[in-house]
Amino acid sequence: MSKVPVLAFWLALSLSACTSSSNGQVIPPIPEPTISGDPIPTSRGDLIIHPINHATFVMQWAGKMIYVDPVGGAARFEGLPPPDLILVTDIHGDHMNADTLTAIVQAGTVIVAPQAVRDALPAALHGATQLLANGGTQSLMDIGVEAIPMYNLTPERLQYHAKGRGNGYVLTVGGKRLYIAGDTEDIPEMRQLRDIDVAFVPMNLPFTMIVEQAADAVREFKPKIVYPYHSRGSDLDEFTRLVGTDVGVEVRVRQWY
Repeated sequence: MSKVPVLAFWLALSLSACTSSSNGQVIPPIPEPTISGDPIPTSRGDLIIHPINHATFVMQWAGKMIYVDPVGGAARFEGLPPPDLILVTDIHGDHMNADTLTAIVQAGTVIVAPQAVRDALPAALHGATQLLANGGTQSLMDIGVEAIPMYNLTPERLQYHAKGRGNGYVLTVGGKRLYIAGDTEDIPEMRQLRDIDVAFVPMNLPFTMIVEQAADAVREFKPKIVYPYHSRGSDLDEFTRLVGTDVGVEVRVRQWY
């Protein structure tokens, strides 16, 4: 075989791993996931959901790592790729830990957080932090981020989470919409959500809500998949029973503790 056909063969093989956009530009192939977890199909490959503990989890999509409320020290994330995007919901210690953030933030990492979180972070992390208030939107790394209110409604719980301080988030990732509720009760803003593919919903007392509240809200906004998280001490079998199977919601109970 002459050198020219050999060169043409390898060129064709390399190009076959790429696709072309409508304007003729070559789009690199989507990297394969490198972490374990639940795959959620998207228009740009699988989103992998990997629970860590309580309210902390990570996701990988299109070669990017998304960390949600990383706490517990750097050792908790050993063996995982470093974060490209970090979402922090609130100032409480089970959602925000400055030492953990300082240890895992890399050059180029972006932290998205409300003002109260930024105010509680050391100055060294301010440059990496992008503020997002309730109702605000941002697009980062081809990921849409919308800040959703999270707060308490029940009189005896109002002391824990005031409206406007913390953020829940709705992410748009490869055409799929994910709702990360944070510390909240079954607020109107949750119940009014629509077209949510995956939801992470808390339930524990005294800080968020009871199982019955969480299940009733899920039955109203009808995510395709719901993960109960931030649920220490809650009866997840009862939550699953109350959500039921008649509204098209799949409950996924995973190992958070």
